[in-house]
Amino acid sequence: MSDHSNDLRETVRKRYAAAAVQVTEGGTTCCGPQAIEVDDTFGSTLYAAAERDALPAEAVAASLGCGNPTAVADLHEGDRVLDLGSGGGIDVLLSARRVGPTGRAYGLDMTEEMLALALANQKKAGAKNVEFLKGTIEAIPLPANTIDVVISNCVINLSTDKPAVFAEMFRVLAPGGRIGISDVVADDQLGPDQRAERGDYVGCIAGALSFTEYREGLAAAGFTDIELTPTHAVADGMHSATVRAVKPTTPTDTAAQKPVPVQAASSGPCCGGGGC
Repeated sequence: MSDHSNDLRETVRKRYAAAAVQVTEGGTTCCGPQAIEVDDTFGSTLYAAAERDALPAEAVAASLGCGNPTAVADLHEGDRVLDLGSGGGIDVLLSARRVGPTGRAYGLDMTEEMLALALANQKKAGAKNVEFLKGTIEAIPLPANTIDVVISNCVINLSTDKPAVFAEMFRVLAPGGRIGISDVVADDQLGPDQRAERGDYVGCIAGALSFTEYREGLAAAGFTDIELTPTHAVADGMHSATVRAVKPTTPTDTAAQKPVPVQAASSGPCCGGGGC
């Protein structure tokens, strides 16, 4: 990874670490007892009131996404779900309720502060079928072919290596598995410089792919039945969009896909498992 990419990743990490600390400490600058509401295009208002009311206030307050992936992921009882960039855990906890006790919901985040907040929210929610993992979305710490659904809420645009993210999603999904993602996507006519003019990288704008780039990236990773549907504008020519795709059921060569050891998040020696 280049120095520039490392710098961008560290900027993203610091931004979300600060958001987690503000929620934990009950600050009111942007994250108080009320949900973070950057505006009508980002934050907890994109979830139904009934969903918000059923979760710990801190999980709702830490919501910084551009959509509600659990509303489009078509989750079923018994599904194994992975949330990329799980933050304070809102989508993991909602997924856990949908997949029930026979299913499992994993959350992956690289930020220690967000993981600590998510573990606290899991405890408050009493969710037993949840596990939070520390790691990056470019190197998912789960074995191949072990997940039924991958979700994410306005996080993939923050990655500096999106082909690696798409390849990792494909790797961990079982044949027939699917993705249900909310992300920021740019109109095809907007080049990288034009996207950067509309917002910075950490604000989920400058790093967004175009619709064509997103489709081509998913197809190159092996996905089929790719659908991108804009839901609302977040800037001029920039949209929150739902992204759906499927990993084909045809067997693929997984001989080179070695399982990666799982590193579960923990707030102490007794290791309990369980956007923008």
